[in-house]
Amino acid sequence: MLWSLLKILIFVAIVAGLTYGAGILMENAPGLHIAVADVEFALGPLQAVILALLLVAVVWLVLKLAGFLVALLRFLNGDETAISRYFSRSRERRGFQALADGMLALASGEARLAMSNAAKAERYLRRPELTNLLSAQAAEMTGDRARATEIYKKLLQDDRTRFVGIRGLMKQKLSDGDTDTAMQLAEKAFALKPRHEETQDTLLQLQARAEDWKGARQTLNAKLRHGSLPRDVHKRRDAILALCEARDLMVDGEGPRARDMAIDANRLSPDLIPAAALAARALNEQDKPKQAVKVLKRAWDVQPHPDLAAAFAELAPDETPAERIARFETLVAGKPDDPETRMLMAELHIAAEDFPAARKALGDLVETDPTARGLTLMAAIERGMGADDSLVRGYLARALSAPRGSQWVCDSCGAAHETWVPVCTRCHGFDTLGWKRAPAPQIALPGATDMLPLLVGGPSGARGA
Repeated sequence: MLWSLLKILIFVAIVAGLTYGAGILMENAPGLHIAVADVEFALGPLQAVILALLLVAVVWLVLKLAGFLVALLRFLNGDETAISRYFSRSRERRGFQALADGMLALASGEARLAMSNAAKAERYLRRPELTNLLSAQAAEMTGDRARATEIYKKLLQDDRTRFVGIRGLMKQKLSDGDTDTAMQLAEKAFALKPRHEETQDTLLQLQARAEDWKGARQTLNAKLRHGSLPRDVHKRRDAILALCEARDLMVDGEGPRARDMAIDANRLSPDLIPAAALAARALNEQDKPKQAVKVLKRAWDVQPHPDLAAAFAELAPDETPAERIARFETLVAGKPDDPETRMLMAELHIAAEDFPAARKALGDLVETDPTARGLTLMAAIERGMGADDSLVRGYLARALSAPRGSQWVCDSCGAAHETWVPVCTRCHGFDTLGWKRAPAPQIALPGATDMLPLLVGGPSGARGA
């Protein structure tokens, strides 16, 4: 801007100078006399002005020619000039066009065309941080893993592309099943970009699979700190990790620390069923049975579950069947019509050999919501009440093909699990299990009738005795 203004001022000064000179010539006739050697030229005012303009034009042309020659010499010497900038812009246009064509080819599934365009873009641009990633992705698409690995390692040498290289190698190790190396790479990627949400999730999942609960809790806290995880989800997942850590401490024989950790897990997520059951047992061991009851009742009111019932039974192991029924009524009062409540109370009445009360507790569940567990209970009730064997066998036959009822089912892949685990055994998703009906084919729910003191053949056997 300043240079343009300066050139305009110089041009105006030259024009003003020529105008002033022409005025002097007009006033001092007969004109301008020029003597060269023995030759003398006499110029009129107009001729003098024309000569001056021609001289200015010649000087301008000489200066421009000199500038061009200097620029040419600098261009040949490798210095940056207007000529070099022109060719550079041309190369950039071709390079970026090749890069764009390569990206389109990669998106279209044309890997070889993408690699060709990436090589062309590299020749024009000489920007490996832009072209190497395209080449690596194209190499992976064609199945050339060695080439992709080589390119990712090149990306590690530049601070600007180190994260991309580590992430590419991490994904390769994950696809190869090398989770140990993948977790080390994920930790390095997380150190470079702790706000990167995909890296956070990958690292958290790998740490959970490796049962590195402390490291997983640190990663989880980082997700909360960087705003990539809602606070309520963070509390639930932190409770899961605390629960898993408590289980490991119990295996290691550190009972007091394990109990404190289990109670802390329940405090973080009161409706997490495994945490509630473990916390109730921990509180009972600390001679706090009333608090244990509160923990189990609060979890039951959210989601009735056999594990909660088993933990509640352990609070008073020596009670009579009648005393157990009376005590359990306080637990199930908040969810009297839930199928789990009705089957639980039926089991307790069967244990007390009060089969009419068991049938009343079960109600019409076998007609409205028949499951293998409910039909098995009905067969036991009918046998205990002296029904024909054909009726009992009919219920058992229906139980064989009936739905299994609620199980621990992965929300991501639909896999059913016998017991709750923090990581799905099929898809390795973290915190994906929920207590619900599983799609067919299903697995039987182990321990669903563990509280039954007699099997289906028990009543007839007892009568025979």
